[in-house]
Amino acid sequence: MQILGHERILELLPRLQAQAFLFTGPESVGRRQVARWFTAGLNCEKGFPPCGQCASCRPEAHPDYLEIAPEYETKTGRKARAPQIRLEQIAPRDGTETQSLLDWIVTYPRFKSKVAVIDGAHFLGEAAANALLKVLEEPPSFARIILIAPSRELVLPTLVSRSLEVSFAPVPQALLQTLTTDPEVLAFAQGAPGKVRWALEHPAEFGRLVGRTQGVLEALQSGPAQTLEALKLLGELEEALPYLGRQLKQRFAVDSPAYKAALEAITRAQEAHAAYVGEDLVQTWLALKLSQL
Repeated sequence: MQILGHERILELLPRLQAQAFLFTGPESVGRRQVARWFTAGLNCEKGFPPCGQCASCRPEAHPDYLEIAPEYETKTGRKARAPQIRLEQIAPRDGTETQSLLDWIVTYPRFKSKVAVIDGAHFLGEAAANALLKVLEEPPSFARIILIAPSRELVLPTLVSRSLEVSFAPVPQALLQTLTTDPEVLAFAQGAPGKVRWALEHPAEFGRLVGRTQGVLEALQSGPAQTLEALKLLGELEEALPYLGRQLKQRFAVDSPAYKAALEAITRAQEAHAAYVGEDLVQTWLALKLSQL
């Protein structure tokens, strides 16, 4: 299992005695990959680094690894206004068939250790967080629990206080260049190997992101109406606003008040989305702000 960067974490993690960890850092920087590597090493016949050849290392889906992720649809199948990790994903509830984390983690591992990953711990609902807190306080001796979040500040303090934080930094550009030398891909990645791999594996989608972002930059010279139309097209894609913010360096000087105002407008637009403000309203407001600059 090849991990790009994070050498110090890979060296330190096997020696830590904690049972609960909080992996913080930028999205796609490698936190989930390290969690899977940690699971493999804990269960490998030869220990760390995992050999890749023994019975524990060979299964593509490790039987002692569980990943809980936020759900992006409501129970009726509609797109949720905000992702959330629900109670039934953490604790068993009547009427649900899905195996919960608590059901899974109390059974003995097939090999040596079980590792449960809460991917997006900052999306835990209150009831789910309270249920998780109980297992964090007294986890089974053979279990490890890893919370993944952008920062400790976004996670409930009661969960943070019972976890050992492991902070992930962006991977140096020199290492990312072993994957690609494409300047547009490297600018998009911002030190995250996962984003490099996504761009290389989905060239058409990445091309649309680059092209539509350039369309917004060009529309800024034509006024708010044209900017709004370009923003609507860009808004259909993932990572749209963060990437637009980085590409605004083409339009404004980095140290100029206009550039700072543009980044602030994008940040406020992202906050408005998170607060459930209507998308049309947010895009109209952002188009006005950017075109005025």
